[in-house]
Amino acid sequence: MSKVTVIDHPLIQHKLTIIRDKNVGTKEFREVVDEIASLMAYEVTRELPTMDIEVETPVAKTTQKTLAGKKLAIVPILRAGLGMVDGIMKLIPAARIGHIGMYRDEETLEPVEYFVKLPEDIDQREVLVVDPMLATGGSAVMAIDALKKRGAKTIKLITLVSAPVGIEMIQKMHPDVEIYTAGLDEGLDEHGYIVPGLGDAGDRLFGTH
Repeated sequence: MSKVTVIDHPLIQHKLTIIRDKNVGTKEFREVVDEIASLMAYEVTRELPTMDIEVETPVAKTTQKTLAGKKLAIVPILRAGLGMVDGIMKLIPAARIGHIGMYRDEETLEPVEYFVKLPEDIDQREVLVVDPMLATGGSAVMAIDALKKRGAKTIKLITLVSAPVGIEMIQKMHPDVEIYTAGLDEGLDEHGYIVPGLGDAGDRLFGTH
């Protein structure tokens, strides 16, 4: 069963409330999504391994902690996932970035994969899949399928808001994938939007309708 972490830090909850507001414009929406992604990255990377190295301060030699070189990849689900990449990259500048493109078939409402470009050594990296919304879970499941098919073994899913049905879908199809979300919402409406949610994250990030 996938481990689910709802990150309830006051700063994250405050900023999530800001972007839920329908009156917030594209510029502010984009900036706050970036900030939330940075803050979430602290929690998501809490268990990264460290090792001891010796450094010399202006005062004395000392043994201190440094990251143990575990390779990371950030993989946004296009296009809304792009809004979360820079915020995480600020903290983990050495991470590589892949892209997985999906669109929703208007008739079947099922996700269709149209683009996958990943680092060549994706099988050796811990992969952070980012997408602001986890609604039905269809796109996330397909993205994780695409990653596993290409050798990825350690995968975490990072979302801003999630619906219970989406979380259940990930737990059923990919029980080894940890889920991190800032908001666990009530459910979905008849159009598949998360309620109360924050609308269409892609449209609000990029100013489209």
